[in-house]
Amino acid sequence: MKTPPLLPPIDWERPWLQAWREPGQRVACAVGAGVALHQALNAVQPAPVCFAPQCSLPTGEAYESFIARTRLCPTREGSHDFFNGLCWMRFPKTKCKLNQLQDAEIAAAGIAPVRGAVRDALTVFDENAAFLSAPQPLWDALIARDWNSLFITRRALWQEAQLVLFGHALLEKLLQPRKPITAHVYLAHPAMNSIAELDAWVAADLSAAKLATKPFAPLPVLGVPGWWPENENFSFYDDSLVFRSQRPS
Repeated sequence: MKTPPLLPPIDWERPWLQAWREPGQRVACAVGAGVALHQALNAVQPAPVCFAPQCSLPTGEAYESFIARTRLCPTREGSHDFFNGLCWMRFPKTKCKLNQLQDAEIAAAGIAPVRGAVRDALTVFDENAAFLSAPQPLWDALIARDWNSLFITRRALWQEAQLVLFGHALLEKLLQPRKPITAHVYLAHPAMNSIAELDAWVAADLSAAKLATKPFAPLPVLGVPGWWPENENFSFYDDSLVFRSQRPS
C-alpha cells in the first residue's frame, strides 16, 4: 500500500500564501523528500523555538507551558503544524508574545475545562487571526458588517489595504478554499512596510487586557478583491449564510 504524503499539495500562487512562500516551499520540499517535519523546520530558517517531535511533550504538561519552559515546540506531521512552524519563523515576536501570555494565564489559573476569556481569545488569535492594514472606511465597514460598502462601493480602497493571514488553522483550511472560511481580523497599524515591521507592531500591541475584549472582526477571506475570481461578480456577496449582517444590540 502506498504511503500517503505527509503534506497535501500546496498552491503557492494563492494570494494569501505570498507571505509564506519563502520558506514554506523549502520546508515542503524537504518533507516531500522524506525529512521529518520538525527536522525540516529546524534546517530551513532560525526561529525562537526549536522544533521537536510530538513525543517530546511530557504527559500532563500543557503545550504552551512546555514551550515557555524549554523553548521546544512539539510538532506533529501534517499541514497544521507545518503552518504553525512557518508562523514561528515569519512572526517570531508575535508568537513569543502569545506564548508568554498563554503561559501566564495557565500559571495564574491552571488548566481547567473552561479556558476563560483571555485564553479563549489567545487560542482564536493563534489559530485563526489575520491582520488588516487598511483605510479607516474599510475597517468601519468591516466592523459594521456592511459588506456592500466593504466589497462593492468602496472596492477601490482595497488597493490601499493589506490583509496578511496569521492563524495556522486558517491557512490549513485554505488549502482547500471554500466560501465560508472566515478569519478573525485584528486591526494593524496603517503603515506596515514588511512582515518584520508588522510582527514587531503586533507583538507590542498585544496584551491580555486587549484580548479579553475580543478585538476581532469576522471576514470571509475569499471576499477580498483579487483573492478569488468568483467575487468579481458581485452576486458572490449575496450569500447571507456567509456574509452575515450585524447582530442586533
